[in-house]
Formats: sequence, structure tokens, C-alpha cells
Amino acid sequence: MEKRPILKNKYYLYLTEFFSGVSVMAVELGASRLLAPYFSSSQIVWTIIIGTIMIALALGNLWGGRAADKDPNTDRLYRRLLIAAVWIAAIPVLGKYIILGISGVLVLTVNTNFLILAAFCACMVIFVFPLFLLGTVTPSLVKYTVDSLEDSGKVVGTLGACNTIGSILGTFLPTFVTIPAVGTAVTFLLFSGILLVIALVYFLSSRAKPKTCLAALVLFAVCSVVGSRGGFAFWEKDLLYEGESVYNYLQVKEDPQKVVLSTNVLFGVQSVMMKEDGLTGMYYDYALAGPVMAGAGEGARILVLGNGTGTFAKQCQTYFPGTLVDGVEIDEKITGLAYDYFQMPDSVNVTTYDGRAYLQAVDTKYDVILVDAYQDITIPFQMSTREFFTLVKEHLAPGGVMVVNLNMHSDGEGSINQALCDTIASLFPGVYTADVPGTTNRELFASAEGDPLQLLRANQQKVEDLELGLHMDTVARAMTRYTPGDVILTDDQAPVEVLGMRAIDQLIAKELEYYQDLYREKGLSGLLQSF
Repeated sequence: MEKRPILKNKYYLYLTEFFSGVSVMAVELGASRLLAPYFSSSQIVWTIIIGTIMIALALGNLWGGRAADKDPNTDRLYRRLLIAAVWIAAIPVLGKYIILGISGVLVLTVNTNFLILAAFCACMVIFVFPLFLLGTVTPSLVKYTVDSLEDSGKVVGTLGACNTIGSILGTFLPTFVTIPAVGTAVTFLLFSGILLVIALVYFLSSRAKPKTCLAALVLFAVCSVVGSRGGFAFWEKDLLYEGESVYNYLQVKEDPQKVVLSTNVLFGVQSVMMKEDGLTGMYYDYALAGPVMAGAGEGARILVLGNGTGTFAKQCQTYFPGTLVDGVEIDEKITGLAYDYFQMPDSVNVTTYDGRAYLQAVDTKYDVILVDAYQDITIPFQMSTREFFTLVKEHLAPGGVMVVNLNMHSDGEGSINQALCDTIASLFPGVYTADVPGTTNRELFASAEGDPLQLLRANQQKVEDLELGLHMDTVARAMTRYTPGDVILTDDQAPVEVLGMRAIDQLIAKELEYYQDLYREKGLSGLLQSF
């Protein structure tokens, strides 16, 4: 077949390789943001995304090379780019429904590893085909651009450089520009639009395949209109806020009793503000035992690592007047939501930084340090190790107390709570835990000087607020001294995501039992009626 006029020089082929590299990385990063609100953005989920995409690209490389040898027709390559562009554009429209559909099927059929299986199946269905098509680009272009063996090394090297440079651009643009600015859905549309333009220019420059081009353009337009509307939690009708930051999917909703922040649409709540003054009935109330143990009063310093929407910081200033509260929150948008929707006082000094990096940067001593940092539903590994808790201990004032919010009830040998508690107990002589009724939270109290339970009993009578004073008695009765083991998390080895996912899997399995039993007893109609 005669070459299209646009391919008389090789620059358009190089341009195709460049934007193919851009699109592959943009789709990969978009995939993480599409899956994160449903399955988290843990290293495990990232592994699934990278693994499935690499499988798709490898198969595309293999098939694309053979197809180019068999029929070196550039029309076939650019037709594949049209299909890939339309498929990627359809992801914002159909992706969330596919994820929920797959999750619904797995709810009825699996008992373990739900999140891993659901994330893997969603990746396979949504992303493998378009990435397979993009994987055919490089071997096809090698076939079309190499004219002789004399310059084959130069040509292949140039193609590789174009792809790599495109991949670099496709890595930085979504993370730092498009996703924070316009969101995940529009990011998919932007980069699919680039692929579409590359393919359309190729065909229209020769006035070839007008019907195919028109069909692709119409489908892209429909996806652009429909896909840019609605959010991840499309069934929620009265959200106060839904958006994205560099780090998280963000959702704020309220009911008559409370305002809630979540970074996951299926499970998990990051922060809660009760509308009525007083105790919240949540883990924040138990964490208030920390300032009581430390005898916090006028001028006492409290640090919250993982400030979120500032509920605990606000409570500290309410129940312990005159205290100075510093909050550290890595996501600046969450801090903005704290002021806009959660009534966080301006007197709370919030630093936008990683919690561990903050401790390494300051010399301030604190009477109380609350560690409440979570990445989605798992603990950041760098804030779970002996080295990290050593930093916390070094920043405690004499008589200071550390409080750690353990977000999951997980007991027994090899559990994440055992690993965290053993690690902390290797540094602090007095470690106690207290389960928060009606939640999955467990609060840990540790002091380098004195016994936390004795400190609570000694200072309990000094609490001026009657409701808080009575609640401290409840906390004291719930506290259990921890008997340490020898499982120590270190910077070199801290498998918190694996351990955390195992604990989450156990929690989900308990919930799934109910729906599976209901399905077996009453069938699909009975299951649907229960919602």
C-alpha cells in the first residue's frame, strides 16, 4: 500500500510514538484515581494496576509486531488509535458502573480477598484492552520507520526516546496539573482527545475513512458530555462537596446529626463533626484521655499528626482552654474543607506536610501527640515503624503522652494491631489500649514516664467538664495493659499495607456474610429489596 502523504517524513510517526507514551502513563495514573475511591490507593492496588497494564502492553507489543510484519499497513495502526481513544473516553462514563457491577457480583461469590479480586477484575475489564491497543504502537512504528539496517539503531533509539519523554510528561501532567485542576474524568477525556486528534489528522489529511472518523468523533463528543457529569458516588444526591486533590478523592456529606468527610465511596470515614456541642460518641472522645493523662491546661501543647478536618483539635481547645494545638495534614484541600464545612477554629495552627517529615523539621516538645494519619484506609508505612515512634517519643515533653488511633479491630498473631503495639511497646514502658464501642477503632495510650492508667486516674478529678469527667471513667474501665511481643516494624520492613488489607478483608467478610445469606434465602429480588 502506498504511504499516506503525511508519512512522507518520519516526524509524524515520532509524534505518534510520543503521544502514545503520554497517554499510557496518563491512563495508568487515571486508573489509580478511578479505583482509589472504591478500593483505596494502597501499594497493593498500585501493584494490581501496574501489573495488569504491563500485561496489556506486553501482549500489545507481541501482537503488534506480528501484525505489522504480516500486513505493514499504517491505516490499521491509526484505526487502533481511534478505538483506543474512544474506549478511554468512555471510561468516565462506564468505569464506575463496571466497578460497582463487578463488586456486586463478587459480594455474592467470594468470602476472602474481596478488595484485591475486585480491583484486579476491574482493571482487567476497563484498562487492558485500550492499553493492549497502545502496546501495538511501538513495534508497528518500528516496522514503518526503519528503511534500512544502516540507520535502524538511530531510528529505534529515536522512537524509544520519544516514548520515554512522552511517558515522563504523561506522569507529571495528570498528577500535578490535570487531576487537581479538572478531575479524573476530564483527565481521561483530555488524553483520549490527544489520541483521537493524532488518528483523525492521519486519516483526514488523505480524506480517508470519513465515516469511521465521524463515528469516532461523535462517540467522543457523547462521552465528553456525559462523562464530565456526575461523580464517583453517583447515587448520592445531596453531597455538600465532591472533588479531588493531589492525594485523595474527597467527599463531604451531612445528615441531621453530623457532617462527614470520606476519601472512599464504599467504606470508611475519615473525619466526623457532630452538630451538637459536647462529646461525639466516637474515638475522638477516647483520645481526649491523652490530654487528661498529661494534665493539659493553660499553655499545654498538643500535636495532631493527621489533622483531617480538625475535630480532635477543636475538642482539645473546647475541653482544655488555653491549650496550643498544632495540626499536621498533608492534604491542603482537606484543611480547606475543615474551615469551610467542619468549623475548625482559626486558632488551630495547621501545617501542610507529611507527619514524619514535620517531626524531623521541628524541635518543639509536646505534652500530647495524637497519631491519626491514614492513607485512605491503611496506615502510611513511614508512620508505623520503630524509627517513627522514636521521633514521636523524642518530641514528647516530660510527662507527655502519645495517643495512636488504631482504625481496625484486628487481634491475634500476625495482625496489624499486634505489629503496631509490639513496635510501640519496644519504646514505651507503659502501653494501654481501649476499644471504642460501636466502631472499628481502638485507641492506644503510651507514656515514657509513668503508667497511662494511673495518670488518667490521678488527673481525672481535675477535669472541669462533668460530661468529660464521667466519660474518662468509662475510658479507664476500657483500658487494658498491653503485653508486648517481638514483632517490630522498621523502616526496612513494615508490611502494614498487607497486614492492613488482611484486617480490612476480615471486616468486609463479616459484612458479606449477611448479604450472601440473604441472597441464598431470598434470591436477587430479596437482596435488592434490602437496600
